[in-house]
Amino acid sequence: MKIYTELCAMLYVVPTPVGNLEDITLRALKVLREADLILAEDTRTSGLLLKHFDIKRPMQSYHKFNEHQQVQRIVERLLAGEQVAVVSDAGTPGISDPGFLVVREAVRAGVDVTCLPGATAFVPALVASGLPCDKFCFEGFLPQKKGRQTRLAQLSEEPRTMVFYESPHRVVKALQQFVEVFGPERPAAVCRELSKIHEECVRGTLTELLAHFTENEPRGEFVIIVGGQ
Repeated sequence: MKIYTELCAMLYVVPTPVGNLEDITLRALKVLREADLILAEDTRTSGLLLKHFDIKRPMQSYHKFNEHQQVQRIVERLLAGEQVAVVSDAGTPGISDPGFLVVREAVRAGVDVTCLPGATAFVPALVASGLPCDKFCFEGFLPQKKGRQTRLAQLSEEPRTMVFYESPHRVVKALQQFVEVFGPERPAAVCRELSKIHEECVRGTLTELLAHFTENEPRGEFVIIVGGQ
């Protein structure tokens, strides 16, 4: 493995708001204003954020479909002394979003990496759920097909509170599967549109949540919190 020893600048991992733009930190704004390059999951989405705060810095598309092709050139720019900031569409890069690969390769190359504290969807959902949050298991997005049932079976006896991300069109199906695996009376909470106008946290048993979202069409971004065994 090639090890770089040249002096380099910094890779900044910058969380961005999951909804309310006021949730961005002053430090995040400072880093974005001073970065030589901003790596954005979607330059159109991040462009709106930068425009809102009147930030005019070079952006480059960086997402799961091109990160393997881009990462070496990014590391080379870091080793040349540039400051690079990586952002996702919402939340903290690397948490169910692109970011891990560039951080790993930067670390391997001897580049300093700093992750700023900031927004991520599952923390407010977990705390607001009313379920134990001293110990928890973050699962993010379950496999859509292959491996999904296997993973759920492995979690059937998980004692910690479990955290899942889910898209709106799969929420009802996910709750149906959770009822089958975890039992109809398992306590849970479904949080959607966190920090946005239509923010909602519905609490109850898995059966009650399934009934609610079967009757009310799921819309928005979802975090599902399920109590441990």
